[in-house]
Amino acid sequence: MRFVIIGGDAAGMSAASRAKRNQPDLEVTVLEQTEDVSYSA
Repeated sequence: MRFVIIGGDAAGMSAASRAKRNQPDLEVTVLEQTEDVSYSA
């Protein structure tokens, strides 16, 4: 299964990490328009 997140801010990265914790075999893709991605999640 694939999970696409639009936005690499804190909320998007938090959703990505939570999705991977809940389903480790999930393919997570984060799309971000700029070069700035939050690493605090």
